[in-house]
Amino acid sequence: MSDEIIFREDMSVELVKSSASDADVVWAARVSTAGDKSLEDVGSDASKSEGLINYLARERHGSPFEHTSMTFFISAPIFVFREFMRHRIASYNEESGRYRELKPVFYVPSKERKLVQIGKAGSYTFIDGNAEQYEITVEAIKETCKLAYANYQKMLDAGVAREVARAVLPVTLYSSMYVTMNARALMNFLSLRTAREGSHFPSYPQREIEMVAEKMEAEFAKLMPITYGAFEKSGRIAP
Repeated sequence: MSDEIIFREDMSVELVKSSASDADVVWAARVSTAGDKSLEDVGSDASKSEGLINYLARERHGSPFEHTSMTFFISAPIFVFREFMRHRIASYNEESGRYRELKPVFYVPSKERKLVQIGKAGSYTFIDGNAEQYEITVEAIKETCKLAYANYQKMLDAGVAREVARAVLPVTLYSSMYVTMNARALMNFLSLRTAREGSHFPSYPQREIEMVAEKMEAEFAKLMPITYGAFEKSGRIAP
């Protein structure tokens, strides 16, 4: 008997491990002038550390921010992961439809998701759809997903290999992966995948990947508050 089909509107992001603090940035930067004494007194003067980090971010001396690591476990639709992997400054391991039977969990947009695109590529905005458009969207997605998963199960039941049967599944299917990146890479990701007033270079991300980015940003802000503050002050430009 196949699993019950689940439709979700949310994204899951969990910080599973990290080696990332503002002190990591400070000692990495100080080695250029202090050599083997760069670890001494790190963090003893918070104002000096903050000043150094703000300087590094403002002047875009980025390499000290690379001496950090954050690993996230993320559950999101496949189409979000395809956008994610445009960022070749991280390490990814995603669940495989070749080696496990994929669960029937699919994405549908919430009522808050803007549905209508105005303008042309490179210069467009999104606005709210009406009730009819939302109903058509959700019904079409659910109908397609149910049929696709039924055909997937049909092929598996007939003995067809998982790697072949998965071909019928849509990109609204949820997948899961581990993503590991350093603070510099994460700031680059956030600068492109979140829309924020005050950003030096405005970005127009797809809402679904922005939902993931927002949760990653919250974890980053807790881990490295001085670095995060410097990122904000510099107009959300990655150093």
